[in-house]
Amino acid sequence: MILVALLALLLGWVVGHVLLFLLLAMLGYLVWHLYNLSRLQRWLRRAELSSLPVSSGIWGSAFDGIYRLREGSLRRRKRLNRLLKRFYKLAAALPDATVMLGEYDTIEWYNKPAQKLLGLQPSTDVGQHIGNLLRHPVFRAYLDKGGGDEPIEIPSPEDETVILSVHLVSYGKNRRLLTARDITRLHQLEQMRRGFVADVSHELRTPLTVISGYLESMTDSAEELPRDWQRSVVLMEQQTQRMQHIVTDLLFLARMENGGQPGGGEVIDVPTLLAVIQEDAIMLSGDNEQRISLDADPALLIKGEYEELRSLFSNLIFNAVQYTPAGGEIRICWRRSEQGARFEVKDSGQGIAAHHIPRLTERFYRIDVGRSREKGGTGLGLAIVKHVMNRYQGYLEIGSEVGKGSLFSCYFPAEVLTSRLLPRNPDCADVT
Repeated sequence: MILVALLALLLGWVVGHVLLFLLLAMLGYLVWHLYNLSRLQRWLRRAELSSLPVSSGIWGSAFDGIYRLREGSLRRRKRLNRLLKRFYKLAAALPDATVMLGEYDTIEWYNKPAQKLLGLQPSTDVGQHIGNLLRHPVFRAYLDKGGGDEPIEIPSPEDETVILSVHLVSYGKNRRLLTARDITRLHQLEQMRRGFVADVSHELRTPLTVISGYLESMTDSAEELPRDWQRSVVLMEQQTQRMQHIVTDLLFLARMENGGQPGGGEVIDVPTLLAVIQEDAIMLSGDNEQRISLDADPALLIKGEYEELRSLFSNLIFNAVQYTPAGGEIRICWRRSEQGARFEVKDSGQGIAAHHIPRLTERFYRIDVGRSREKGGTGLGLAIVKHVMNRYQGYLEIGSEVGKGSLFSCYFPAEVLTSRLLPRNPDCADVT
């Protein structure tokens, strides 16, 4: 531009019209820029790399830079397309049903197993809301909740004898991935296991009752027994009682597993029930002189099954009594929470190491086997608590630190709660 301006000034000085030549030069320079801008616009509109405009100066550099950027962008796009095709081939080859959900949970893509297990049709179902095609109430509730860490089990809409494990996870922005796996065989094996445990437990009750009766009679007349037999009879009676407790707990678990969600049930006076269990806990504590306190909302009740709730509360409270040293403190709390209601048992016992906590609700899992047997534990108490909470659509949280005690918290949803017409007290202080 400087050279053009100098040349225009020189010619204008020679001719005697400096301003005129300078204006003409600037006008020509502007026309040249507009011409190249128009060429660039036409080239971008056609998007043909072979027809790259050729120019000089600043426009030549601009054309070359844009060409390199566009060429790199096309290479990246081709690479992404190849990766996307590989992903679709991989997802299509999966044996599990896989459905990609877009915004508002509309179906964007699915593989062939989804057609077989979920009954999706390629000609009509793409773009449909997944809830309009999978109408099972458990799945609808799961979908409305946004999925979760744990999958759900529902029958296949194509064949009710086929049981599916459905999992919904989020990815990206407003995108979710739904997977469904055929677990019919596992479901049948689980039913066989439950039936076997229930049948065996039921068959053991009668011989254990007979043995227990004879041992009880022998214990009552212990003075008539040889001295060498007396301790053996006492130990046999203790172990027989322990086996009876195990059988009772196994049958209780079997009933809960086969019972589904509890119905409306009766209205349970939880504060009164907890007061009774508190008295039993004080008697169980005996000479240990543990301080057992209860803080319960007198107006907060539950609709459910009495025996299930009694088993839940007593298992947590009696565990705290058994594993809290003499003179320790146990605090029981029953209050409202943001989700509905919470039941908490906090003790000042020896605590639980962190690596044990995830497995505490497994059947027969014990931290200290010898100590548990010494105290008569069955290893099924927390498993019962977990199953009861699942039936009431609640959940159990366990917090503990070695040397500082433990906190067991049960959270109940508002749907299973009801109230007594009494003035409500403020919520209890946080026992954590």
